[in-house]
Amino acid sequence: MTGYSVAIVGATGLVGTTLLSLLEERGFPAKKLYLIASQQSAGKALTFRQETHPIHDLATFDFRQTDITFFCVGNHLSAQYVPQAISCGNIVIDKSSYFRNQADIPLLVPEVNIHILDRYQQKNLIANPNCMALPIAVALKPIYDAVGIERINVATYQSVSGTGKEAVSELTQQTAQLLSDQPVRSKVYSQQIAFNVLPHIDDFQVNGYTGEEMKIVSELQKIFDDPSLAVNPTAVRVPVFCGHAAAVHIETKDKITVERALQLLAGAPSVKLITGEYPYPTPVQDAAGKDYVCVGRIREDISCGKGLNLWIVADNLRKGAALNAVQIAEHLIKHYLSP
Repeated sequence: MTGYSVAIVGATGLVGTTLLSLLEERGFPAKKLYLIASQQSAGKALTFRQETHPIHDLATFDFRQTDITFFCVGNHLSAQYVPQAISCGNIVIDKSSYFRNQADIPLLVPEVNIHILDRYQQKNLIANPNCMALPIAVALKPIYDAVGIERINVATYQSVSGTGKEAVSELTQQTAQLLSDQPVRSKVYSQQIAFNVLPHIDDFQVNGYTGEEMKIVSELQKIFDDPSLAVNPTAVRVPVFCGHAAAVHIETKDKITVERALQLLAGAPSVKLITGEYPYPTPVQDAAGKDYVCVGRIREDISCGKGLNLWIVADNLRKGAALNAVQIAEHLIKHYLSP
């Protein structure tokens, strides 16, 4: 089979395993696949295209064997190993936030700013956006292009899978403990997450916002290439296993009606418009396991003449992370690379 030698760093994590599934589902042209994780996972194996692939130790892996590498790890590991992969000739698509705000690194959402893809050649590196900024950008793109957006007020409702496997286990365990009238133990989160909501994602900054909230601000401004775009976020962790949601309130530069917004969203790439008797998507029913951004509850803001309200939901592991990375790689192969 012709194709590329591909690596997934962080292959045993939630995003890594999701990315592996998507490569198989979409028939990605991988002639050779290397699955990479920490030394703790070395010696284990995962299945791809009915073949068993061993897990390689990141600390000793030779990136001269690969052409395209997906990094699905945190900032510390990306900062250490992404330069190594690039120096060995790899094109890297990185999920961490470490490189996102560097001016010479494209922060890419194919449905929004695919025109900047050629900038990858400066560093052979492309950054994958935050899993909440990404679906918001996809949903708002047609409205931004049509009438402009001056301000975004957003409250997010983010599932525990955004934190990782340990957080999913903690929600499961705490739920069982509460239902069995046992003491609740919190390790991953600062407080109980089961049957609770925590307006606290990432560390608090000097300005009172959290790191997650400031990522949404800076990344939406960069994705839309609009530093004047005002963004005011509150990020909340909720006891949901998979699927992030956001209540988004925008102030547009020119007035837009609900009818016009519905028309624009109905034809937008990767957007699924939810209408009808219950005109709203939910993480469980509409997002989990799906590859689109769901939008509903579109209504004019009764407090603002040029205001519009939207409810946005997406699978944070697929559309919010892994799928975006795969789409980027597909565009690279189609328009820039030769097997």
